[in-house]
Amino acid sequence: MKYRLQMAGLVLVVCGAVSASAQQMMSSHAPTTAAGAPATAAAPAPSAKYPAAAKAVNSGVDASSLMVTGKAVVKVNDAVLTDRDLLREMFALFPYAKLHGGFPKKEEPEIRQGALQMIVFEELVYQEALRQKLTIAPARVTREEKNFKSQFPTEAEFNQYLSTEQDGSEAKLRQLIKRSLLIEAMLKQEVNDKAGVTLTEARAYYLKNTKAFEHGETFALQTISIIPAEQASAQVVADARKRAEGILEQAKATKSYQQFGLLAEKVSEDDFRVNLGDRHVVKGENLPPEVVKVAEKMKPGEVSGLIPLGTAWTIIRVGAHTPPGKSTFAEVKAKLMENLQKQKSEQLRVGLDKRLHEGAQIQEL
Repeated sequence: MKYRLQMAGLVLVVCGAVSASAQQMMSSHAPTTAAGAPATAAAPAPSAKYPAAAKAVNSGVDASSLMVTGKAVVKVNDAVLTDRDLLREMFALFPYAKLHGGFPKKEEPEIRQGALQMIVFEELVYQEALRQKLTIAPARVTREEKNFKSQFPTEAEFNQYLSTEQDGSEAKLRQLIKRSLLIEAMLKQEVNDKAGVTLTEARAYYLKNTKAFEHGETFALQTISIIPAEQASAQVVADARKRAEGILEQAKATKSYQQFGLLAEKVSEDDFRVNLGDRHVVKGENLPPEVVKVAEKMKPGEVSGLIPLGTAWTIIRVGAHTPPGKSTFAEVKAKLMENLQKQKSEQLRVGLDKRLHEGAQIQEL
């Protein structure tokens, strides 16, 4: 009972610097811009406990936006949607607000606008489902109602939700669940069922966009790193080197991915130690030149010697090495078809949204 839309990315995660080559090998948190959490319109989520403005955890968070009064925020044809509908969608787009007592002030207007657009879209889809006389079997509604109720640890908590969110009415909850199922059915009919991609379409795309499937050199690596402090004394650096040499003997004795990984978990000082030292597949351009030079000469399963990176040392185990080249259609077929289907789905969804807005009476209140 799920459907999704996305809004612009809102979260930026930035890692601190250590040193040029060493940080490339030690950090598993490269700067990324994450897309905002997609909204999910299934049955209404269990009620959040909306904190008062005084409970905002810092000046960068606006908790006043969490207050709900049942005030109307937008009218979609004859239907009126309230701040409760809006806030529920804002939480879906930015769930961190529940943890931090509010929405970041700078992003709050964007989150609000994205949520407003989403609840309007949902309502238009629902109204179209009614216009087309789509139906949901009562047994399906009953099953989803039971599943929703099972999310609550106790009967008392469910009753509290029912009282707070649905005026104590199970009939109102059942209608809301039925509404969600009708929206899902409508989106399946107008988007999902029309978004299929054939093998012929995928192959045609591949042949038309061959440059998109060219790739640089990549390596699948596990690492063990010994990283003394950047301003460490000569003695500390010497001791670290001696420790690294001892670890190298153990690393050379490992015979498998698992053995090397367990050693990395015990002795490595880079961030990848929590994942068996596994960096997965890394582009050569994103690795220190010193590492690339060594890795290019190694066979899968081999363990390197000590690779100096400033005052740090790294030991690598190569899982795979892919030279620069172009992926074949067979290699990319599955992922390409998946991506093309997502692209087609988004185009259909945008088209549906535009079509439903034509002639609709929408008024922000």
